[in-house]
Amino acid sequence: MITLDVIPLFRHLKPAELQALRIIARERRFNTGQEIFLEGEPGDGVYFVKDGIVEISSGKGGRHVFSRLGPGEIFGEMAVIEDRPRSATASAVQDSEVYFLPRDEMLAFIERSPRLAFALLQQISLRLREFNQFHLRELIQAESLAVIGRFAQGIIHELKNPLSIISLSSEMFDMPGVSPEIRAKSLLRIRKQVERISDMVSDILIFTQGAKMDADLKPGDYRAFILELVSDLRTEAALKSTQIEMEQVLPAAPVQFDPRRLSHVFFNIVDNATDAMPNGGTIFLRFQSNKNEIITEIEDTGPGIAPEITGRLFHPFVTHGKAHGMGLGLSICKKIVEGHGGQIFARNEPGRGAIFSFTLPLAK
Repeated sequence: MITLDVIPLFRHLKPAELQALRIIARERRFNTGQEIFLEGEPGDGVYFVKDGIVEISSGKGGRHVFSRLGPGEIFGEMAVIEDRPRSATASAVQDSEVYFLPRDEMLAFIERSPRLAFALLQQISLRLREFNQFHLRELIQAESLAVIGRFAQGIIHELKNPLSIISLSSEMFDMPGVSPEIRAKSLLRIRKQVERISDMVSDILIFTQGAKMDADLKPGDYRAFILELVSDLRTEAALKSTQIEMEQVLPAAPVQFDPRRLSHVFFNIVDNATDAMPNGGTIFLRFQSNKNEIITEIEDTGPGIAPEITGRLFHPFVTHGKAHGMGLGLSICKKIVEGHGGQIFARNEPGRGAIFSFTLPLAK
């Protein structure tokens, strides 16, 4: 239990000023859980904790506790400088006693004591800073939870297509009278999708841990890789009424690449394209080469890349128009392509959909 003269705000007042303060101060008692004032009530004065603990909170329904105040601390001070309703509720956490100074008397006292006016201004500034820091922490926590939620939804969305293919393939595998060739193809398709899910999860973990995404580069037949991959891409695109067309025969060129990693780039871009064409459409694959590299281009017949994200398309957590997109897919694609020593680009052209292209250096 403290007296007015040891309260930090009044510690430097002269004896005559302290005596005048004692005259206007009123002592009040509150039982545990009792409200001292309510949010929305008129701000009729300022309070100081004499004994006990007072809790400051706000919000209708689910309440947010801003702070807990002990002996000597001030609350309700904004009522002194503005004649507005209370912005928070104060209640006694335990049996408590407070000093109450009515607004009009406190204002008159401040006018006679510049020293007290300055001390009160410092106290209000400190309280506002604490309030801002509290809200910043709240916003960061809320945003972090929102990011986690979007991230979880995005992972589920990314897994939906391979799981759908596994489901369809397993049904085909178990159908009576199915030929051994079809069973073998269904089993191979299931295995590929399981590998794809494993690679997808691995890529996400590597990305979120900030580790370098190393590719297992080996010389290979890029044409053979594409011809095999396009069959799986068409199976997935067909789930969303989309066709995939190869506009020319691939050039025969040796490339060092990691088939499992590189297939993730194709699946991700194709998946984005089908999402952008909810009523179906066409995806075109084009290839060209020069003496240094092979260029792969993927174009869809959708609306194109949204202008507001054009410059940030390959940045983490950038997404547009996807209800469950987590915004990591193209960032991972960029890491994979760069891990192959190439570059990835995206562009819009009048009357055309989104166009993605990436380069891969030819094997020496």
